[in-house]
Amino acid sequence: MLHPSYTDLMQVVNSDVEPGEQPVVNSRYSIVLATSKRARQIIAGERPLVDNKCPKPLSIAVEELNQGKVKIVGDEEEISED
Repeated sequence: MLHPSYTDLMQVVNSDVEPGEQPVVNSRYSIVLATSKRARQIIAGERPLVDNKCPKPLSIAVEELNQGKVKIVGDEEEISED
């Protein structure tokens, strides 16, 4: 079982959304994609942004997302930054 839960992670990610705006994350699938992408970055050599006792990259990525150290950005925002 994943701790924190998907619901908790979705609330953390969507906490900065103003009332009336569309949430950043609408599904568990988005959480899975974000954490797996961050875990691959950690495997590739990026430093973790949190101190975690567990050496597993996916656990580190989940904890980073839960603590708000990593933000999920929509596709539109990625395109506009380039």
